Formats: sequence, structure tokens, C-alpha cells
Amino acid sequence: MAITGLPGGRAASAPLMGHESEPTMFELSVAGRSAAQLRTTGVPASALSDMLDARHLREEPVVLADLSERDLVGHFTRLTHRQFSVDLGAYPLGSCTMKYNPKFCDAVAGDPSLNGVHPAAPAALTQGWLELLVSLEERLCAITGMAEATLQPAAGAAGELTGLLLMRAYHAARGEDRRRVIIPDSAHGTNPASVTLGGYEVTTIPSNERGLVDLASLRAALGPDVAGIMLTNPNTIGLFEEEIEEIAGAVHDAGGLLYYDGANLNAILGVVRPGDMGFDIVHMNLHKTFATPHGGGGPGAGPVAVSSRLAEFLPGPKATRLEDGSFAWRTPASSIGRVHGWHGNAMVLARALAYIDVHGAEGLTRVAQHAVLNANWLRRRLAATLPAAYDRPCMHEAVLSATSLKAATGVRGLDVAKALLDEGFHSPTVYFPLIVDEALMFEPTETESPQTLEALAQALERIVAVAGTDPQSLHEAPRHTPVSRVDEARAARHLVATEDAADR
Repeated sequence: MAITGLPGGRAASAPLMGHESEPTMFELSVAGRSAAQLRTTGVPASALSDMLDARHLREEPVVLADLSERDLVGHFTRLTHRQFSVDLGAYPLGSCTMKYNPKFCDAVAGDPSLNGVHPAAPAALTQGWLELLVSLEERLCAITGMAEATLQPAAGAAGELTGLLLMRAYHAARGEDRRRVIIPDSAHGTNPASVTLGGYEVTTIPSNERGLVDLASLRAALGPDVAGIMLTNPNTIGLFEEEIEEIAGAVHDAGGLLYYDGANLNAILGVVRPGDMGFDIVHMNLHKTFATPHGGGGPGAGPVAVSSRLAEFLPGPKATRLEDGSFAWRTPASSIGRVHGWHGNAMVLARALAYIDVHGAEGLTRVAQHAVLNANWLRRRLAATLPAAYDRPCMHEAVLSATSLKAATGVRGLDVAKALLDEGFHSPTVYFPLIVDEALMFEPTETESPQTLEALAQALERIVAVAGTDPQSLHEAPRHTPVSRVDEARAARHLVATEDAADR
């Protein structure tokens, strides 16, 4: 079927004015200007020293820029125009699920009856919030095939640590001192970090020639000291672990637990459930799968759902439905305690419930189906330009490789990603997973149209064509964005954490 219509996901028409530098607020400052006006109240002025103890006062006043409201608003508006965003154009970052999310969910989270409630308010005055939390937990358990969940973890990595602490509590209650957690070599970097933070040792097992867990290596690594295995399914290469039942059986026979990293949950919504695969612990990135655009450190939510045999160890207190239909806070019998100061990032939780309910069960299934369809369409469309690392049907993300392009022209995957910015698209994830050479991981998500995917494919074809005639231009890309090519490694290698006046 021919694709008609123009793409809606190309950001090249955005008002980006080139390489002019934006002044800092201090450079714009003119003494005496102010962006605020306070009307005269008639209340006599009082010195701060008359109201506060001297130990709470600075010796010197804070240096602030003096800007008019007009200049201040213009400054920040110009800065926003220099940023790529999910709302501006296609953002195909693989593994991160940076998809457009409906504004309806933002409207729900902006309701004053939700965001005006103090988290310390007693249960009798927050029945609506408790019902919201219980309803979300019930839906997440239905989606994942688990028994109960905690909504406290504030992000995916916090969910990982929580899951590992639950794993530890379960084994400790059985009088077992298990020290190792198995992780595939294609895992997210947070997995081994969380294992170490949780007090376990990491055992890495290789992927096989098809990009999946090597079952023989897994069986060889199992033993009485193995607490469990951390898996993402589909995995970070975008491939479904076809032997997941055999993996689950082997780990369970060794007395271990299966932990599901929910980073890729959006690929299987309504199609298959981690609980049915044999997983005991599941963390979910609500900010990825269920409607909170993320990046730059937050906001996030990483609920953890568990099978019935781990429910008694869940963090508490948790919202609970009582027999009379009311709601209260209850702490599980053998709870590991709090993992968050309050009850999770509440507005992210509200957004997630709104997203789930507005789609319904059938709608969530379509989300997964369209995500998988888009990724496979792009993989096939680019087969002759940037071949897939594993040339077979993928799930929600397609991992392509620029190895042959690099060998022929010297143009690397990083150059392709940078050049894509000049085409009006955000770059894909590069060099991940680590086991794929010159990896380019594209995740178009379910939200991009066929027109946008075709435009993205054509942009990549143009870049590859330029690689054969003018590779140097790609080494210098991007050229048309407000900030041109940067040295990604310089900040890490030459960190300047502070700046003193004497150093200027």
C-alpha cells in the first residue's frame, strides 16, 4: 500500500535559528530592572536581622540577575526552542521508550483535587487517593499476571533495588544465604549496578548466536548460591526469549527466583504476561510504558509486583481495600520497610491509571501490536541500508548495525546518529547493547505514523549516501542545530565540578 500524506514527526521546520549563542541571565542583567512587582501593602519594612537569628543569614547577599519580565520570558522561551522534545518530533531512542503521551493524562494529574492533597493527610481524608492507588495496583497485577504490588519505588532503578531486596528477604526467611544473581551480557547497565547495591555478586552469562540467553551457559552457572536471574523479555536487542519456560524451570529447580526488568513491557501489553512466563518479581517503568514523558532524570515511577509467595515482604505501608469497601494503609507482615519517603511519585501514578483506563484492555494490546509493527516495518525498510544485528522479527525495537558502513566509508554509528539531527529527527540509542558492534537502536513506539517512519527511513538513506561521497561532513555533523558537534567524552574525562572567581 502506498504511503500518502506528509510526515508529522519531522522537526526541521521548528524555529531553530542556527548557531547564535544565547546570553546568560547575568549577561542580560541591567541593574535596577525587575521581573516582579509587589504592590504597596502599608506594612512597615523590617530588617531580616530583626526576624531571623544571625546564624541563618548570609554574610553577603545572593548575587541575582536584574531582568525585566519581558527579557526573562524571552530568554527561557528561546532556550526551549533550542531543545528537541517528544512533542516536537520523532524521538526513536531504543530501550528508553521516549514516546509521545496523550495530554489527557497531564490534565488528570493537574486536577487540584489530586495535586492539592498533602501526603501526610490521614486515610479518612484521602479515600479517593487510596482508591486510585488500589485501582492502579489491581490493573498492574492484571497486566503482569502477579498477585500484589508496591507503588513506592520512584523510578525503574529504584524498582530494581526493591525487587532485589524482596529476593533477599524471601531467601533469608527460608534460612538460605544465596550470594549470586545471574545477568545476561546484553542486560541494561542498571541491572549489575542494582545487584551490587543489593549486596549480591554478579554472574554474567553470554548470549547465543541468535541474541538470546544461552541456555547451556545458564545451566552451568546455576548452583545453590544463586538467588535468581534478572531478565528483560523481550531483551535489550528487541528479541523475545523463546526458551523462557526452560529458563524459568532451570532457575526454579535451582531454588532461585526470576526477576523481570519491565523496561520493555510496552512490547507485550495484553499479549503475554511475565507471571505466565514464570517470573516471581516484576518491576514496571510507568514513566516509559504508561504516559509520563521522561528524560533528564525524571519524573518516574517503578512499581514492583510479585507472586503470592513474596507478597508478605512488600514495602509498606500500602493502600489496601477493606471488607467494608473503604481504604486504609496497611503494612505486610514481613515487610522490608519503606523504599520511598512517602507513597511513590503520586502524579506519575495518576497519569498511569488514566492512561490504562482510557485505553482499556483492548487498547493496551493495540499499543503493543503497533509498537512491534512499527519496529519491524523500519527493520525491513532499512535492510539494505543499515542491516539488523539479528536479521529476524524483532519486538518493539530494532537494533541495526553500522559495521559495514564503517568498514566501507569510515562513518560510524555515532556519525549517523548526529547527522540525523540535521534531518529533523532525534538520534537513536547508539552503541547499546554492548554486544552489538556499531549498534543503532531504534524504537519508533506505537505513536509514530507510517509517514513519519518513511521520512525517517529516507533520511537515513540520504545519510548513508553522503557517507560514500563526503564522509567528512558526517564526522562534523550536526551542522544546522543550535549546538554543533560536541565531544561526548570530554566532560567525563575532564570534569570541572565548580567554578571559583579566582579561576575565571
